[in-house]
Amino acid sequence: MIDFDSKDIKKKRMLKIFIEATRDLIEKDGIEQVTIRGVAKKAGYNSATIYNYFDNCRQLIFFASLDFLGEYSQAMPEYIAKAEDEIERFIKMWECFCKYSFENPKIYYAIFTDNIGDNPEILMEKYFNLFPEKLGTPPADLMPMLSDPDLSHRAAIASQPLINKNYLSQKTAREMDKMITYIYHGMLTLMVNQRIEYSSTQALEIITAQIKSIVENAIYCQQK
Repeated sequence: MIDFDSKDIKKKRMLKIFIEATRDLIEKDGIEQVTIRGVAKKAGYNSATIYNYFDNCRQLIFFASLDFLGEYSQAMPEYIAKAEDEIERFIKMWECFCKYSFENPKIYYAIFTDNIGDNPEILMEKYFNLFPEKLGTPPADLMPMLSDPDLSHRAAIASQPLINKNYLSQKTAREMDKMITYIYHGMLTLMVNQRIEYSSTQALEIITAQIKSIVENAIYCQQK
C-alpha cells in the first residue's frame, strides 16, 4: 500500500470508502467473490483509482477483513473481565477469539491462515494506525496481541502471564501455544472448506474444551 501521513484526511477518507465497499461486498456475495472491478463499481470509482491506494486485491480484502476484526477486539476486554485468575483469563482470551472466528470463519481464515502475498504485520499496523477506533479502548497489555496478525505471536503474548506467575516455564508455554494454535487452524480450515457440519456454537464448545484440557495438562506436567 502507498505510504501517506495518517493526518492526510482526503486519502484516509478514500481508503475508508474502498474498505467499506469491500466489506459490503463480502457481506453480500462472500469474500471469494470480491474483485477490484466490483469494489470500484460499488464505491463509484474506476479500478485505476483503487491502485492509487492498494497494491492488489488481496491487500484490499485483508484490510476489509480487519474491519470485521474490530468487533472481536472491542469485545475482548469485557469478555475476560470476569476471569478470576491468569489461567481462566488465558482460556477466555482464546474462547473469545474462537467465538468470533467461528461465527465468521472465512474472514478469520483470510487474516490468520490464508496466504495474502504481502506482509500482514505491516498491513495490520497501517490499518490500526489509520483507524485506531476499530480497536476500541482495550487495556494496554492487550494492545500488542490485538494488533499482531501472527497467531503464534498472539498466543505467546497471551500466555506470558502464566509464565510470570510460574504456572508454566517458557518452554512448556511455547509447546502449549503450538498445540492450541494448531487445533485452531485445523478447526477453522475444516469450517472454511465445509469438511465438518458443526455450527459455530458447536465448534466453539469443542475447541474451548480442548483448550482447557491442554492448559490443565500443561500446568499439571509443569508441577510434577
